[in-house]
Amino acid sequence: MKTYLMGLLAVAAALATNPVQAGGYCGAGGYGCCPTNACQPSACYTSCKVERQTCFKTVYETVYEPQQVTCNKTVYETVWDEQQVTCNRTVVETAYREQSYTVCRQVTETAAREERYTVMKPVYETCERDCSYTVCKPVWENCEREVRRTVSRPVYEDTYRECRRTVMRPVVETINREVCHTVMRPVTRCATVPQVCGQWVCKQANYQTLPTPKWQCNPCSTMPSLCWQPNTVPITYRVWQTQVVQRQVNYTTYEPQVVRQVCPQQVCRYVPQEIVDRIPVKTCRWVNEEVVEKIPYRTCKYVNETVTKKVPYQTCRWVKEDHVRSVPVTTCKMVQETKTCQVPYQVCKQVPYTVTQRVARCVPKQVPVTYTQCVARSVPKQVAYEVCRMVPVTVCDATPANCSSCGVAAPVGETSTDVQEHKAAKPPVEEPTPKTEELPTTEPIAGPKA
Repeated sequence: MKTYLMGLLAVAAALATNPVQAGGYCGAGGYGCCPTNACQPSACYTSCKVERQTCFKTVYETVYEPQQVTCNKTVYETVWDEQQVTCNRTVVETAYREQSYTVCRQVTETAAREERYTVMKPVYETCERDCSYTVCKPVWENCEREVRRTVSRPVYEDTYRECRRTVMRPVVETINREVCHTVMRPVTRCATVPQVCGQWVCKQANYQTLPTPKWQCNPCSTMPSLCWQPNTVPITYRVWQTQVVQRQVNYTTYEPQVVRQVCPQQVCRYVPQEIVDRIPVKTCRWVNEEVVEKIPYRTCKYVNETVTKKVPYQTCRWVKEDHVRSVPVTTCKMVQETKTCQVPYQVCKQVPYTVTQRVARCVPKQVPVTYTQCVARSVPKQVAYEVCRMVPVTVCDATPANCSSCGVAAPVGETSTDVQEHKAAKPPVEEPTPKTEELPTTEPIAGPKA
């Protein structure tokens, strides 16, 4: 339908802008005049006019109605009960026990150990080989010369040295000592405690829903334009409002209290005592002595002689020999001795005592509470809207006096009266009557739920 209306509008606009060009469409549009030399045929053409019509449609609107609702709310109350509680306090007592400890004493011993070592001993062997060569024959002479040197000889002496050491000797004494211990005493006090509570408060706001399409007439154009109309729906929501209330609360605290008590106690103190030990020490000193030695030596002079003979030569190889020697070793070992002493220690024991205290417990209670809630309900209503449509209309132009309806010149015997009667013989054009068009009912748009 929309395409058909657009086509009609295009044809009407073309005919309205240039009436002379309408003759090219075989008289479908109309003729404004006839040329002087020939008479153009006169005909009726179809035009369009805008017709507005008011229609109604059913729209469902969401209405929120307040409703009172009563329900039960659980409230907790604090109840204080007296209760007997048995507590323990710590009592300190002094006791003694025997403790054995070990003392290490140094003992020195001298012993001898065998030490084995290996000596490489040279072994010479004599061999002969035959060769002819020129040698210088040595002529040997035996001589002696004196060599003096100083030798340090060790001299060992046995002496004693004193070794002084300090030993801590235990001394046990009995003294009276004042012992302080702390006892916790219960104290009940009252304090102000802030308690957070509140209630629900209803507030109003506007909610944007989907826009609704709407036809709108444009004064500058013959076609209606489609626009979107925004929709706003009021909604109600709840907000929690906080409130602080001051409440008196009893509580019990324990305060420390110092108790003094005189207790006999044995104290062990150590007294330093000096002990002198004589330790044998072997010292060594070196004594210089002059030694005179006579060293024999031989002088040799060489005489050249060419001989052919067997020349002896010596080869040396090393042989291992094991030797044993005694090495004195001084060892020091620690000898352990066990001793016993009295060690004081403290024993803690628990002494029960009874205390009365208040114990809090929560008791639930049901309290009726009335609040208001909004219930959504859909209400139908009729909304008027305007529909624009194009209605075709037949328009006939007036025929000239000397032109027939067929488009040829009228004969001499036919007058303009006959032409008017010929126009009057055309069937009348019926104009369309406006009808009330009712659009199909659409489903209501559901608004937001409260």
